Amino acid sequence: MSRGVADIAPARLALLNGGSVASATLTEGLAIDFAQLLSAAVPGIGAARLERMRALEAAGITKRMALAAQLLLEADVDLAQLQAHASDTVRGWVCFAIAAQTGLTLPQRLTAMRPLADDGHFGVREWAWLALRPHLAESLDEAIALLAPWTADPSERLRRFACEALRPRGVWCAHLVRLKEEPQLGLPLLLPLRADPAVYVQDSVANWLNDAAKSRPDWVRGLCAQWLLESPAAATLRICKRAQRSIS
Repeated sequence: MSRGVADIAPARLALLNGGSVASATLTEGLAIDFAQLLSAAVPGIGAARLERMRALEAAGITKRMALAAQLLLEADVDLAQLQAHASDTVRGWVCFAIAAQTGLTLPQRLTAMRPLADDGHFGVREWAWLALRPHLAESLDEAIALLAPWTADPSERLRRFACEALRPRGVWCAHLVRLKEEPQLGLPLLLPLRADPAVYVQDSVANWLNDAAKSRPDWVRGLCAQWLLESPAAATLRICKRAQRSIS
């Protein structure tokens, strides 16, 4: 068996596939049968669409997420209703559906994605930025300007989104060449978060800088030295230590 199915009790897996519970771990999320979940979440989705979902069963999860979103759009499903679904995977499909919709501006996409970026489930928050990242990358300067106000949001989840969505290298996503070569472009997102009180945000800022350090180590060293001189807070110290962990 693949994706950790053998490690999950059959009764638990049935609940996950039926969409009545959220996944508790990444392993559970990877083990979900998307065709079963799609049938349970959208009973009228149609046999042909379910078969297309089954045909992609062996593909990577991001490809399956994107296909599920496309099937929802084709079936003209009410995304607002699914956004409140008990299954985090279904809410993740909504993230990809928002990203796949045509005719939306970047501000409109960010507005639509905002509740999902602030979702209570860790997985949905990851899908939110992963789904929207290609659009952010296409309009990088606009994206940075639009996300900069998010760094002052009371929600640590949204503050983290502002940083995590534009990591130069990131995880499970394409690299952003401009930010690898010119990491200073990301300062409007990084500077306001350099002493953020939330560890969740601190880790994202540190990872952003660690990404940048792989191509611009001297820039990261200099920035951290400046931050520690100007803002020697415990949070800043933690960020800078983690940011430079890969620099030899």
